[in-house]
Amino acid sequence: MSKIKLAMNWAGACGGCDVSLLDLEDKILELSEIADVVYWPAAMDYKRRDLQEAPDGSVDVGLFNGVVRTSEQAEDAELMRSKCRVLVSYGSCACFGGIPGLANLSDREGIFSLVYRDTPSTLNEEDNRPSPQWQDNGHTLTLPEFEDTVRALHHAVRVDYFLPGCPPSRERILDAVNLIAALAGGEDTPPAGTVLAPEHALCRDCERIDSKKSDRIPRVVRPHEIRADSGTCFLEQGIICMGPFTRSGCGGLCLAANQPCRGCFGPTPTQLDPGAEALSAFGSVVGPRGEDFLTRAEMKREVGRIPDPAGTFYRFTLPHSVLYRSFAAENKDRG
Repeated sequence: MSKIKLAMNWAGACGGCDVSLLDLEDKILELSEIADVVYWPAAMDYKRRDLQEAPDGSVDVGLFNGVVRTSEQAEDAELMRSKCRVLVSYGSCACFGGIPGLANLSDREGIFSLVYRDTPSTLNEEDNRPSPQWQDNGHTLTLPEFEDTVRALHHAVRVDYFLPGCPPSRERILDAVNLIAALAGGEDTPPAGTVLAPEHALCRDCERIDSKKSDRIPRVVRPHEIRADSGTCFLEQGIICMGPFTRSGCGGLCLAANQPCRGCFGPTPTQLDPGAEALSAFGSVVGPRGEDFLTRAEMKREVGRIPDPAGTFYRFTLPHSVLYRSFAAENKDRG
């Protein structure tokens, strides 16, 4: 079995995915036996030109983490696609847009106004903003352009496999290692477009008990407002949990820490838009116990009491959803 060439790129993200390969611990030695890293700027002294100078298709597997938000990141996505025979969306940001994708609730101008003018700690009397052109000692430098919309990787280039998670769990990273091993050994690999995680919802794996005392949620509370019982379903306690609308594969790490699922593994294959489905489901069951029917006004009132619905139901998936971005920002973008 010959070694394959592996590249990893860090785009618009926190960096947790880029170092998550180290979560393999001793298993990373097995990875080194089947793959040679030819590009990983965060871990080794690689420059962008090293990848640019490589022949097209010369890298066997590319792991791309982070969203595409700037013109430079869009170029990186295209570069990785041209150099890598197999390209993997690595982590929730690359797969779905992740938490940076919530910026699609605004637009570039709104974000710049908030960051460079409106925050209480900002002193910017001249209202300076980032510019594509920067003067430095008489030289004009061209800087990356801040695009108006956050995109998942597959919105920018063709993707072969998806590895979700924020960051991907150790078990799922091992799935990626097994994929790399299969490629190195000339074995059959999953069809293009495969998500390297189970297809069922996280709820199936959850060991918490639903007492079935009621099919309604009397009121919604945030996790810090009550001391959640570690053995009872979060939903029964009034805590929003995205477990019914989220793909399994994380190992239930948040649930084990007595925290509800936030949805970082994205939708199951049968869901068109998990955020909209969750909002619809909770809108029909949130309200006083024993009430068999909610009028439209009552339903809107109860849903309106859910804190930060966009950040709750689309925390990791807004750019991947049918909504994609806010209606006002989309209309403004279209002129």
